Amino acid sequence: MKNWLILVVSAVFLLTACGNNDSDTDSNSKAISSVENTIGESEETIGFEMIGDQFVEAANVPVDEKVKIIAAFDEYINSFNAKDINRYANVLSKNAIGFNYEEEIEMLKETFKNHDVKLEDSDATIVKYDEDEAHVVANIDYHVKEHGTDATLNRTVRQVTIFVKENDDWKITRIVGMEKLDQ
Repeated sequence: MKNWLILVVSAVFLLTACGNNDSDTDSNSKAISSVENTIGESEETIGFEMIGDQFVEAANVPVDEKVKIIAAFDEYINSFNAKDINRYANVLSKNAIGFNYEEEIEMLKETFKNHDVKLEDSDATIVKYDEDEAHVVANIDYHVKEHGTDATLNRTVRQVTIFVKENDDWKITRIVGMEKLDQ
């Protein structure tokens, strides 16, 4: 059995995840990820509140901006699942603070070449908002299968996708994820 790290997100995008499989391929030994599993490197606070299993929505989000932000989040998930690199690239900030835009696109191409990946989100909620930045928290189920093997990985991640406003569009600048411990 071999440990493997694999791209899965956000936003990730792509998530670094550890699992076991019977495969010995080099593609699984690389961390192909922009999702950070720790937050300590950032000067800004990233977090969210929960009541029970529900995220607490920011109260100050204008309705028209909420629609745009959630649409950008949905496009992130849908373009990834469609393996549409051009659409996916369109939702990323070219000036991101959490990843290098060109490297992210190359990692995504490599991931799609070597893996079948599907993201399923639930409970997407805007938990922090100001006119230039929004944080969307969601539970994301990552389903990954390596091409040519029986190696699979299924994980649920609590993910914060950070958007910035660029030319009146919301673009992903950073994704922070943490595996749910109750699995």
